[in-house]
Amino acid sequence: MALTRRDAMKAGAASAAAAAAPAANAAERRAPHTKVTQPVAASVRERLLLDFGWRFRLGHAWDETRDFDFGLDQKTFAKAGENVASAAKLDFDDSDWTAVNLPHDWAVELPFEPSRKPPANEDDPRAAHGFKPLGREYPDTSIGWYRRVFEIPASDMGRRLSLEFDGVFRDALVMFNGYVVARNGSGYAPFRADVTDFANYGGKNLITVRVDATLGEGWFYEGAGIYRHVWLVKTAPLHVPQWGVCVRSVPQRTGASVTIDTELVNDALLPAACQVVSTVFAPDGRAVASIKTARLAVGSRDRRTVTQHAMVASPALWSIETPNLYHVHTQVLAGGRVVDDAVTVFGIRTIRFDGQRGFFLNGKPVKLNGTCNHQDHAGVGSALPDRLQYFRIERLKAMGSNAYRTSHNPPTPELLDACDRLGMLVVDETRRMSSDEESMADMARMIRRDRNHPCVIAWSIGNEEPQQGTERGGRVAFSMRALCKELDPTRPITAAVDNPDAWGIGITPALDVLGCNYRTPKIPDFHKRDPLKPVMGTETGSTVAARGIYARDESSGYCVAYDTEHPWWASTAEEWMQVAMPAPFIAGGFVWTGFDYRGEPTPFNRWPNVSSQFGIMDTCGFPKDNFYYYRAWWGRDPVLHLFPHWNWQPGHTVNVWCHSNLDSIELFVNGVSQGVKKVPPYGHVEWDVAFAPGMIEARGYRGGKLVLTDKRETAGAPAQILLKADRAVIGADGEDVTVVTVAIADAQGREVPTADNQVSFRVTGAGALIGVGNGDPRSHESDKAQERAAFNGLCCAIVQSTKQAGAITLEATSSGLEPASVAITAKAVPLRPAVA
Repeated sequence: MALTRRDAMKAGAASAAAAAAPAANAAERRAPHTKVTQPVAASVRERLLLDFGWRFRLGHAWDETRDFDFGLDQKTFAKAGENVASAAKLDFDDSDWTAVNLPHDWAVELPFEPSRKPPANEDDPRAAHGFKPLGREYPDTSIGWYRRVFEIPASDMGRRLSLEFDGVFRDALVMFNGYVVARNGSGYAPFRADVTDFANYGGKNLITVRVDATLGEGWFYEGAGIYRHVWLVKTAPLHVPQWGVCVRSVPQRTGASVTIDTELVNDALLPAACQVVSTVFAPDGRAVASIKTARLAVGSRDRRTVTQHAMVASPALWSIETPNLYHVHTQVLAGGRVVDDAVTVFGIRTIRFDGQRGFFLNGKPVKLNGTCNHQDHAGVGSALPDRLQYFRIERLKAMGSNAYRTSHNPPTPELLDACDRLGMLVVDETRRMSSDEESMADMARMIRRDRNHPCVIAWSIGNEEPQQGTERGGRVAFSMRALCKELDPTRPITAAVDNPDAWGIGITPALDVLGCNYRTPKIPDFHKRDPLKPVMGTETGSTVAARGIYARDESSGYCVAYDTEHPWWASTAEEWMQVAMPAPFIAGGFVWTGFDYRGEPTPFNRWPNVSSQFGIMDTCGFPKDNFYYYRAWWGRDPVLHLFPHWNWQPGHTVNVWCHSNLDSIELFVNGVSQGVKKVPPYGHVEWDVAFAPGMIEARGYRGGKLVLTDKRETAGAPAQILLKADRAVIGADGEDVTVVTVAIADAQGREVPTADNQVSFRVTGAGALIGVGNGDPRSHESDKAQERAAFNGLCCAIVQSTKQAGAITLEATSSGLEPASVAITAKAVPLRPAVA
């Protein structure tokens, strides 16, 4: 079906104490199914989490009296430390501001609002961002102010102090004790501010951040606010700077050579003599190499880089199946003592793209079974607790996916941590394809931050850019390529090009790997023209479907969950898979998208539709039926998935499908065979049958033997609530979360596939409800409410721990239904070092 085209479509080189975060329980807390030996902790520098205890208030985009006097008299920047804004003063009264912890997205808290002047009979541009009141039309909800007061001990005098922001959306103005210390335009690039000179040592200090989300950077929901972590870092004047360690490894016949580049910065007024000791630790915690430099000098206010080499015998390679992680503990010695140290996580592996044979990991061919994803999630918007990053990657891996494209921006560092630990390949993408100074600086920060992550296999410099087929675009691309190769010569450069006429011209010569968005059937033709150029599908598929919808109704705003509907530029899952999977020269593909996301509700780009239907899973992570299609053809285990549900009106003809990788399927309706059908490669089987209450059953065969069965029964009226937490034990650190699935069932415990009951939640004990969702792309309910309607039988609740160990109980009630509760244990864990 043809649909409307879219409007435009950490531990890398981290500072030492990032890895000091609570040793023994961190891996269990964030990735409970992955055994990880924690890195040694940095012992000298401090990297303190600055997420707790903030105050928040909306400002105003043009009324300075409602924007805390920002810009009141044109003296804003006249005298440093004065007159910036009333909210930037330590004695300002913020008692009526809202108490918040980071990460925080104020946009998800705003109501949905229709456009004031919607276009007649056309797509509404505001649909792309999900109809949240942000932008020039909404001055009273597009500016946010944050304040945080804390003390710096007098003993810190003489150290270097900096604030590190992982991401603020967007146009952030950072003030420290009234001084403007940083301004950052990008909503996705990390940035830092040195606040050493402005600190009140032995007294109170104030961080004030003004965030302006008036202007967007994408054509999708982007959130608003300090939606990623903030850190306070304390080092000696002689220290390793942010992202200052770069580790490169090359597996060889009997071991692996490891090259460690360490940057040193001396912010002191006198030169410094020092030595650098780098100790390499294996995944099991053993020290396997240690290198010490000769004495070297670093001039006053100077910077230099030291290169060291080591050999690691019998290395444990990082792979999708065995994501082994090494780490380097870097120590800076001066005057007979360690003055700074840093810990850098890395992996040993090889990657290669080949124009004829696709992608290779550690010398073995691997098909990229990938998905593209934006960064928002039900209940929390863009402000995801770290655990949700692992939850999402775990869901994708359960589907058989092995690759992730960070569409269309640098991700939060914790996303890459999850991919490192769980074994997920990543194409890491910058936000803007431009060679202007700001865009290049944003991309450079992304690469410097992320280049130690073994999961990252390519840098993407753009997506469907207007200049993709032009000579000017080529100049821009080659400038970006030069910077990429300067910062990281080990990874290839790619970009997503959606116009087949531009494949081979414009920016293509600057790319090591051509990324093709859609038009998968045209890729073999390009390969014939340029057989040596590696190629992959950077966006593929784009089936649109609403979970649990099987009858098409244009007025409903829902697409059916069969693999049948897609925009005109895209294809069904089967169509792209049948081309790409058998072709060795196509390295693989990244389906648009793994999860639904807010905004871009194609093909219904108008009110009241607020969320996309592209996902293989919905915004909560509930699978749609295509989840099982991909699991069948991407995974190794036998799969048999029968759909739709079996609750229809008598006499209704039902189109019954099976996704399976078995040889053949036989369908039964109330015990009567409807025939056996052979499963075509990368296809499905289907029958049209008359509904009769009871049961349908699919039996799957391989080699003539029954392997799997799947059943759907006619459910009765809603009678009870069923609850299941994805983890029953979480860490009592004020950060960890569990995702609770809420299902509406009949008296026999069968899920009611069409139920829409309103469910109310109550959390008691050592936890709190931080968000709810149901995956309905048309729902206008608040993600922060204490209730949620089920959508086709399901909704979810996200419960977060406090810093107190103990029992947590989530109770769910609904009128006329038997209530339910689920017990969660918040166990004591070491807290991450944090600002008090």
